[in-house]
This record gives sequence, structure tokens and C-alpha cells, in this order.
Amino acid sequence: MQPSLSNDLLLSAASQFGTPLYVYHAEKINEQYKKLTSAFSEIDSRFFYACKALTNINVLRYVRTTGSGIDCSSSNEVHLALKAGFEPENILYTSNGVSFSEIEEVARLGVHVNIDSLSNLDKFGNTFGYTVPVGVRLRPNIMAGGNLKISTGHDKSKFGIPVEQIEEVAALRSKYNLQVRTLHIHTGSDIKDASVFTQGLEVLFRCVHLFPDLKVLDLGGGFKVPYHPSEKETDLNAIAGEIKTVMQRFHRESGRTFQLWFEPGKFMVSNCGVLLTQVNVLKNNGNVVIAGVDTGLNHLIRPMIYDAYHHILNLSNPNGEVKPFMVTGYICETDTFAEDRPLPEIKEGDVLCILNAGAYGFEMSSHYNSRFKPAELLIENEKMKLIRRRETLEDLLDTQIES
Repeated sequence: MQPSLSNDLLLSAASQFGTPLYVYHAEKINEQYKKLTSAFSEIDSRFFYACKALTNINVLRYVRTTGSGIDCSSSNEVHLALKAGFEPENILYTSNGVSFSEIEEVARLGVHVNIDSLSNLDKFGNTFGYTVPVGVRLRPNIMAGGNLKISTGHDKSKFGIPVEQIEEVAALRSKYNLQVRTLHIHTGSDIKDASVFTQGLEVLFRCVHLFPDLKVLDLGGGFKVPYHPSEKETDLNAIAGEIKTVMQRFHRESGRTFQLWFEPGKFMVSNCGVLLTQVNVLKNNGNVVIAGVDTGLNHLIRPMIYDAYHHILNLSNPNGEVKPFMVTGYICETDTFAEDRPLPEIKEGDVLCILNAGAYGFEMSSHYNSRFKPAELLIENEKMKLIRRRETLEDLLDTQIES
């Protein structure tokens, strides 16, 4: 596996801006978006970038230029999307467990709103009635995704209104004359199997007769990107083909047609981003040589919470003799990025490149151990643009009140 940016360009970025450093390749984002629109070109569909994966305002502005809409999980993300230039009609808001005041706030901004509880749907109806269209997120009771922690559609998930309660949803629609325009599901992340999406459609098909104003079926996201060299990206053409067949059959049987919405996040930005880190120290622990680097779980937590594999390259010595190394972070906590990993020989001062760091990398970072968050760099047409400066001690103290 190789990054989409050259070795020399990444080493130049590390030299100029220091490490640790998140680097994003703009054209890779556009390439991923074009894969989606090409695969689904024969289906009436729209795509909304799930920005919880990466919300730097410069990345959002670039995503807007691709033609993608944007999916937001909080009111703050909605405000960032508006600031990035997205029109309200191209913004989708789907959250869970939030106060109704947040839902009311974003609804009044004119964005598309999905609601995932009967309680908030009741409040929405009481407040807006038929005047504001609304979407309903259902829990389809489908287990899917690469890890239980990122599976969101199973029968123990907190997300969505259980599909068994669809009659109660319909009762609220009738009570308030709600304009239910969208039915939404999202089953998880890292989905390879087209049947997950067609199963989801079958669940929704059983519900659509209850909603005369329904225009959209939203299948969420979850398309897989390869993290390990042995993995393959989701076959979008195969998924689109199966979905098209199922949609055509339903149209023949019911006479109804719907636009399909998808919310790709990881698929659009995961492999656009890398995390560059320098080797601070080498330690021989008797079994394997440990390469201690200048980053940790405070910058990239996925390996620690998901046991996620991230491919690692030695940019400084790409053709060196391959030996086993353990790559660990500098946090006072176990933060192992790779254990017994074959890598070109590592020396102190070498720059390592951690791949697939664009999604849920910086976004899930923290100030643990009072460490600074890293800088972020966007490269477009091989031109480097610093889009987040490296933090200072003043940043750590900025919101603290000294008594």
C-alpha cells in the first residue's frame, strides 16, 4: 500500500512543517467522490459527505467544490457547513440523544432533519406540524460493519427508532399531519456486502405505505476502504447494480419511486490523509525493537479503541532491510500502532507515514497528557497549504479560568 502523494513530497512536508503532521490530498477526495457518482449514475441518488470523519473548514470547502452535499451529526457541524459555503438544501442533519432545542435550531436554519426518537418526533410535530419536512431514522435490526463499535443498525443499537415501532411513528404523522419526507437507516461502517443495503431497502419498503409524502430513502454510509494490504475497497458497481434491481422491482409492484441518499464519510477521506511522525527513540526489549514516535493515541486513537490496522511506511528508508518493529506512541498509556510489524529498517530521526488517517484521525484527537494537537496540511495540485497551525501552551490555557 502506498499513499497517493509521493515520498519526496511527504518528506518535504515533514521538513517544512514538522511532525506530527496530518497531510490531506485534495484530489484523492474528489477521486473517491467520482467513484460514487459514477457507480450510481443510473440511479436517482445524492451523496452527503459525513463530515464527522473530518471537519477542518478547508476540507469542507474543498468537498463542496466536488458537488457533494454534507451530512452533519451536530448543530456545530451544521454551522461549520454553512460557514464553508454549503446551502441549507445541501445539508443533512442526523443526530441521536440530543435535546429538542438543538433539533429546533437546525430545522429553523432550513437544513434536512432526520429524527431518531419518538419523543423528539412528537415535539417536532407539536412545533412545526406540516410546515417543515422531516426525516425519520429507523433501527432496521441488521448487524453489519467491521467492528461492533461501529455497527449501528443491530437490535441493541442506540441509534434510530426500532422498526417495530413504525406504527407509532405513523400515528404521530397522522396526529400532527407531519410531512415525513425521508426514511433513514444506517447499519454501520466497513460494509463490503451489497446484501446489507438491499436488506435495508426491504425493511424500508415494508414501511413506505404509511407515509404518503415520502420522497427519499436514506441508506446511510459505510462503504469499505482498505486498511490492510490484503483488503479490497467496496465494489460500488456491484452494490449499485443490486440496488437498481431491487428498486426497479419495487417500482413495478407499487408504482412508487424514491430518490436514494447516501452518507459516505470514511470512504471519501480515509485514504486522502496520512499522519507523519518522527522516530524519537529505539529500544530493544529482547523480542522486538520498539520505535517510539512523536505521536500517540492523543492524535490517532483508532488502533487503541477498535484494534484497527493502519499500514505504516518508513519514508526515510523505504528500501531498507525489512525487520520486525513495534511502533509505539509517547503517551503515558499503552498506545501501540503496530506490533511485530515488518518494516524497512528504522533509525532514530526517521519519518514514518501512517496511512488511512484522514477519517477519524484528527477528528478524534485530544489533549491527553497535555500534549498539543498536530498541525494539518492540505495539498492540492502539489501545492502545500497549512490549514491548522501547530498548537502552543497558550492554546491549552485559552479556555481555562485562573482563580
